Amino acid sequence: MNILVIIVIALAGLLPGRSSAAPDGAELYQQHCAVCHGVDGNGGVGIPLYLPDFLAVASDNYLRSTIREGRPGRVMPAFPGLSDAEVDAIVAYIRAWPTQPAPVYSSTALRGDAEHGKALFERHCATCHGDHGQGGAGTGVTFSRPRETPVEAPALNNPGFQKSVSDGMLKATLLRGREGTPMPSIKSLGLHEQDADDLVAYLRTLKGPDLERVTGDPEPVIRFESSYDLAQTLENLKQAVVGRNFRIIRVQYLDAGLAEPGKEDKRKVMLYFCNFAFLNDALAIDPRVGLFLPCRITLLESDNGVEVMSINPKNLSRLFNNSKLDDYCEQMHDVYAEIMEEATL
Repeated sequence: MNILVIIVIALAGLLPGRSSAAPDGAELYQQHCAVCHGVDGNGGVGIPLYLPDFLAVASDNYLRSTIREGRPGRVMPAFPGLSDAEVDAIVAYIRAWPTQPAPVYSSTALRGDAEHGKALFERHCATCHGDHGQGGAGTGVTFSRPRETPVEAPALNNPGFQKSVSDGMLKATLLRGREGTPMPSIKSLGLHEQDADDLVAYLRTLKGPDLERVTGDPEPVIRFESSYDLAQTLENLKQAVVGRNFRIIRVQYLDAGLAEPGKEDKRKVMLYFCNFAFLNDALAIDPRVGLFLPCRITLLESDNGVEVMSINPKNLSRLFNNSKLDDYCEQMHDVYAEIMEEATL
């Protein structure tokens, strides 16, 4: 290769605009954030970000740390795989929504009376944020699910929140309130600036519970081998389902809608069923559970016999990062296993 060409190529990589493209904040937001916080930041499974009163008090450092730390045991995951430049690009994209500049807070801790702050919290804040700052039940904003408020109050005792938020941001939030949510300004409650300092002092004492998270990597599927043929196994499953207060929704071939009508594989069947009270409770905690509902069990018949299988609900806790789902997932796992074991013995 001509030496001049080599020099030109080498220099091209050093020239401005010729290096690798900067991260695209809009693209990264759509890829990592929009599914929960909404395409336009209007909320969904996650809380709405495009609230003027939120963006007016949320510092860039708070947004960066939230992306890095997440909210352990809640719905917001941490994103350790993103580079600093990618995190900054997401923050810059969110920051471009409002017209006001990002606030900057001092790192100096506020001085307040935590005991007085506790009394104020119990009187004015605990109804939404929980008696220990554990947050509201469920996630994000209200859709068709029954909710007491249009936006669920965040967990103030969450370690990710405590690490991300500054005293200055806490105080600014208390003084300003958050229009569009049940969060009032403390001034509208007849409180004063010193009361805000006292509340911040108390909030800093809140500690979340040690979360007994799902450990390891649960098997994604629960499997049983049946000692009966497919027809009898299906009948046994129906009886076991009804016996546990579930309602049978339908039975269909696994390839229904994919194969031509009448040409479905008769040896692959799915049984759909539901307990609507359980469904309502689970959806109120995390609407993403709807991706896996109604409950279903698949039966596969081969020359080696009949295999019965379902998803493993314990995987939901690991995938969804929502500790409030853990008990439901454990219960659902046991129900699936009991139903399939009873039907295949």
